[in-house]
Amino acid sequence: MTIFFMVIIGYLLGSIPSGVWIGKFFFKKDPRQFGSGNSGTTNTFRVLGKTAGTTVLLMDILKGTLATCLPQLLHSDINPLWIGLAAVMGHTFPIFAGFKGGKAVATSAGMLLGYQPLFFIYSASIFIFSLLITSMVSLTSMVSAVLITLSTFVLPFIWPTVLPELDWLLIIIACGLTIFIFIRHRENIKRILNGTESRVPFGLGTKKK
Repeated sequence: MTIFFMVIIGYLLGSIPSGVWIGKFFFKKDPRQFGSGNSGTTNTFRVLGKTAGTTVLLMDILKGTLATCLPQLLHSDINPLWIGLAAVMGHTFPIFAGFKGGKAVATSAGMLLGYQPLFFIYSASIFIFSLLITSMVSLTSMVSAVLITLSTFVLPFIWPTVLPELDWLLIIIACGLTIFIFIRHRENIKRILNGTESRVPFGLGTKKK
């Protein structure tokens, strides 16, 4: 019963539609009705601005972190990744927002923060470096997902301080989330291929006007 309770709480935490609530309460806008039609961090930045976007990013990360820490808080032996994964599913298919949510990236990062903080820092570094090269959040998300997943296989052998051992549940979830992230970005992939994908105003990939 405790495990079932934690899964439900994890899902409900993930289901908190940060972008939608902030948009409606402070800006009288639903970010899902503008831009890419997504309620995640990137579209919130685009539609509502830097302050709202940063707030949503932090909240979406925190959802994954809090959910992943639930087993420790409740003194449960269940692997915290399962509860973190429930939050990721809640973020992507939120019951509080008509099951139309984000693309799983920020809350997945929060799950890593709650599970392996050093691996989170390593993964965040990959994301930032990739974004500075591509200037596209969507492409960065997909490239980072692949590199981070590959790292779950390699780091225990070359940098055990960051990831001490082969963690097969982490590997399986990372592989599954990578596939899921690609599926969630399928429209972005089309725009990347035809050269119309949005870019952030910095980095090597920024188009000069």
